[in-house]
Amino acid sequence: MALSFYCYASFKTRLQVTAQLNHGNNKGLEKVKNLVTKTGVPSITTSPHESLQRGNWVKLICGASFEDVVDIRNLSLVYTLAGVDCIDCAADASVVSAVNEGIEAAIGIVPVRRPWVMISVNDDEDLHFRKAEFDPNDCPPDCSRPCEIVCPANAISLENTSSLVKGGVVTERCYGCGRCFPVCPYDRIRTNTYVRDATATAELLKRDDVDAVEIHTSGRRTAMFEELWNGLGDSVSYLRLVAVSLPDIGEPTISLMNTMYSIMEPNLRCFNLWQLDGRPMSGDIGRGATREAIAFAVRLAAAKDKPHGFLQLAGGTNAHTVQGLRAERLFQTTTISNETLALDSLSSSHALIGGVAYGGYARKIVGRVLNSMQSQHGHACIEDYPDHLLMALMESLALVGPVKKL
Repeated sequence: MALSFYCYASFKTRLQVTAQLNHGNNKGLEKVKNLVTKTGVPSITTSPHESLQRGNWVKLICGASFEDVVDIRNLSLVYTLAGVDCIDCAADASVVSAVNEGIEAAIGIVPVRRPWVMISVNDDEDLHFRKAEFDPNDCPPDCSRPCEIVCPANAISLENTSSLVKGGVVTERCYGCGRCFPVCPYDRIRTNTYVRDATATAELLKRDDVDAVEIHTSGRRTAMFEELWNGLGDSVSYLRLVAVSLPDIGEPTISLMNTMYSIMEPNLRCFNLWQLDGRPMSGDIGRGATREAIAFAVRLAAAKDKPHGFLQLAGGTNAHTVQGLRAERLFQTTTISNETLALDSLSSSHALIGGVAYGGYARKIVGRVLNSMQSQHGHACIEDYPDHLLMALMESLALVGPVKKL
């Protein structure tokens, strides 16, 4: 009998603690709801397509090779609450599910508009589709481990024992930025590149929780692009948007874009977008990283013979990108002239630049909060810790807000 009473008392205590935690969480989530409402995110009732037309489209890039589903879920939740139009992720079923779980959790907190979910694939070797790898047994125990220090994704974890080094690359966290390669004093870090399978990608595109695909290409090998496009088959008919991400390769760029568009056009049943990849995976480095993307946008916006489709910046984008677009009179404007007209005055026109995609910088500013939460509570759902969610949301709104004019 005493044992039964003890168990009951213990169970009752746990219930009381749980109730107290839930009460605290509910109060914390009210602050989150109030912030979202106060900044006007629920008033963004336009569809992602309309955001592209108006020039206030924002895409979160989780990373074509980033596969940490816990972080991806939490990032998706935070940036959905901040009002992004699209979340771009790896073409992996578990990653797609993590993105959608984060979106649904966000909508459960505040009924914001659901962003489109995009998966990224490549037609050939590409910087975004690679992983670092090395054998930690090859690392001298007295190495200062600069690779671990320089990694922006905390994807390298090493531990010294008496005579060995344990750990290595945390594969799901590595997104291929390449910063570890040149700093290894023993040149032990290798690159593992890969190309996403077209057949597996086509099956993912048929899911009802995937809205868009992005094809990363160098543009120089259009035969590879055509092979991938044909390999996707009728799966593209399920989509709302097809994006092509490419670098600025100089004078041939527009001609190659037109060639790729002619390949897509017969089977294109949705909107299309050109992602102008300025300086890949560098937005978290500093202010100047965004210059190449802006210069690319200036050139493409002025081109008369570019193919059909929206233009969106990426590669080096950060908190200084909107300021740079304003300086070039390209932020939410419709014409290039001495009398550039604001978009609001021409509601029937499309913005020259549809919007901005944020990757490394977006992950960095919210990642600081996620790291703090995980150091205290381990891997967790961020909504279970509203104070951390509130901090993460404030960081994300500071980035998304200037584009959305919140």
